[in-house]
Amino acid sequence: MPTAIAVTSADLALPPQDERTMPAVVLAGLDRQPLDHALTELSDLIEGHGHVVVLCSAATPEPVVRRLYTLRSLLESDRIALLRPELPPLGVAVLGRQLRQLASCDLSPGVLASAGRLLAHYIHAGAVLGSVARLDRVPVGLKAHAKSWVPGSQFAVLAHPEPQLVKVAPEVTLKGPEFPTWLLLAKGQLPGDWAAGLGTAWGAQGVRETALPAESRAWWGTGRMVEFCAHLDDLSVLYQLVASVRQSGCHWCGLDVIGDRCVFCSAVPPVHEPPAPRALEPRTPA
Repeated sequence: MPTAIAVTSADLALPPQDERTMPAVVLAGLDRQPLDHALTELSDLIEGHGHVVVLCSAATPEPVVRRLYTLRSLLESDRIALLRPELPPLGVAVLGRQLRQLASCDLSPGVLASAGRLLAHYIHAGAVLGSVARLDRVPVGLKAHAKSWVPGSQFAVLAHPEPQLVKVAPEVTLKGPEFPTWLLLAKGQLPGDWAAGLGTAWGAQGVRETALPAESRAWWGTGRMVEFCAHLDDLSVLYQLVASVRQSGCHWCGLDVIGDRCVFCSAVPPVHEPPAPRALEPRTPA
């Protein structure tokens, strides 16, 4: 069975992108169910799939995150990878679907899990907000804070990969990706016309819509928003990106990985310092 890709709520499990996209495993209510039930559920998942990659956002409630770490400790397993990327909730959902697409390919569990860190670099995630007064995940100047109290003000914020913040106006846009992407919109309590216009400004191949994740309100500090995410969706492109990166074996658990850290056991490859050059001994000419 392919590696299982799990999320902590149903609204982070986006619909399949194509017929090869593996279904998401939803680990809902981990903090509310008895510990032994959660332990059995995760243990069965490992036995059925071999390895499990769990994604959650920075806005995932701390009791859920603590329960995940507790379960992994009790199982004493290096076959559970916990990914908590610096992405807004919609970006986390997109990344989860990309990993579900790749789960059908011939990638080892270690490479698939560490591909999450690689693919996150190609995700452009942001939102149009009715207020930035409670936004603390992107730098906000005093002028923007003051303007956010003016009725009718809206701000476009790019949280990843590089923070940007502009006041919404017809002629204003955000710096977007320099490669072909699809744009995904999740509407909250604001109209999505300006956000949809990013599809044209960024040269997107198309615009799709989905439901707003429940964690988005906490992440952005308001419910008056439209969240957006530009991403790669072609499986062949995703696979080529991952397969083109040099793989190495984890010195601790033995899994093949890409990057500088094994996502399953958290081991960092040892740094081998080259031996210091030996000083030459002075010699007296014969």
